[in-house]
Amino acid sequence: MSWDSLAFLAQSSLLDNYHRATLEGKIVIGILVVFSMFAWSVMASKAVQMGRARKLNTLFREEYRRQKSVIEIHERRVKVEGCPLFIVYVDGCLELGQHLKPPRQPGMPRSLSLKAMELVKGALERSVAREALRLEAGLILLAIAVSGAPFLGLLGTVWGVMDAFGGVAAGIVGSATLQMMAPGVAGALITTVAGLMVAIPSMFGYNWLVHNLRVLTVEMDNFAQELAARMEVEFLEEHGYDRTPH
Repeated sequence: MSWDSLAFLAQSSLLDNYHRATLEGKIVIGILVVFSMFAWSVMASKAVQMGRARKLNTLFREEYRRQKSVIEIHERRVKVEGCPLFIVYVDGCLELGQHLKPPRQPGMPRSLSLKAMELVKGALERSVAREALRLEAGLILLAIAVSGAPFLGLLGTVWGVMDAFGGVAAGIVGSATLQMMAPGVAGALITTVAGLMVAIPSMFGYNWLVHNLRVLTVEMDNFAQELAARMEVEFLEEHGYDRTPH
């Protein structure tokens, strides 16, 4: 028997079992179809978003390391949409600009106190946290599909089996032979199959996306530390304290 014949038989069997399912089972399958649509849309959109973010992060990191001053890109008013590292960089530069002191003498660089540097580091940490939450948005739908779909399928199966045995008890089906019980049980089991067909792809997609999210978060953390260190080297006052008179 060819693979095409086996596929046709499997499809026919699934369709037959769906038609044998009870009304409650078909409602559960309908809910699972909606779950599957949401899960696949989330997986597709987040995969595109994270892939674009990683590509832009690589390009921005190369440009950032070529600049002579830490705020050179910011002063050029460059804009890069969808790049997490660039957003962290801009937030850090904006906070830095609020605390930089004017030069004490012409030709001297602007300076930053130790207390102000701590505020800049706090702004960088908050920016990293916001970007991580933005990248994570939507993954809860996949988590719900992974954990909830098998239980919904099991609910439909238990309900269908309960109706099948209830029909035997009421004398509707007739004698409790295997031939009489098999169609009702097969129709009930189709909801478990539907639940697993939703949960299994969602599980693989969720784990892959969580891994990529963890990689992007680590990259942002490392970049924030590198940016803060470079700001300290260029702007932090000597001895790390504010020597202006009070």
